Amino acid sequence: QVQLVESGGGLVQAGGSLRLSCAASGRSFRSYVMGWFRQAPGKEREFVAAITWGGGSTYYADSVKGRFTISRDNTKNTAYLQMNSLKPEDTAVYYCAASTSGSRWVGRHDYDYWGQGTQVTVSS
Repeated sequence: QVQLVESGGGLVQAGGSLRLSCAASGRSFRSYVMGWFRQAPGKEREFVAAITWGGGSTYYADSVKGRFTISRDNTKNTAYLQMNSLKPEDTAVYYCAASTSGSRWVGRHDYDYWGQGTQVTVSS
C-alpha cells in the first residue's frame, strides 16, 4: 500500500508556471506507475499525465502536451508535475495517483491509490 500527498498548488496568472509534488510513503514506490489527474467543478476527473516505473516512458493528455512535464525521483519517493504556460482552463483540483497496472494508465480505474488533491487556480 502507498499513501500519497500532493503539494505545490496555488493561484497563478495565465502564462505562469507551477510545480506540483506528490510525496509517497509506504513500500516500493518504484513499483508503481504514477499519474496525475485533474477535476474542474462540474466536470469528470480527467487524465493529465503518467510516468512509468523508472521514468522511461511518459504519457500526456493532448490538452497539456508541450506545456506540462511529468517526472519522478525514486530516491525521494516523489513524483512531479511541472506546469508551464498555464491557462484559465487548467484550473482544477489536481490529484496524484499510483497504479499497479502493467499496461493501462489513462483511466481513473487504472489507478489503485489516490492523494487528497491540491487546488490550482489560473487567473486570466
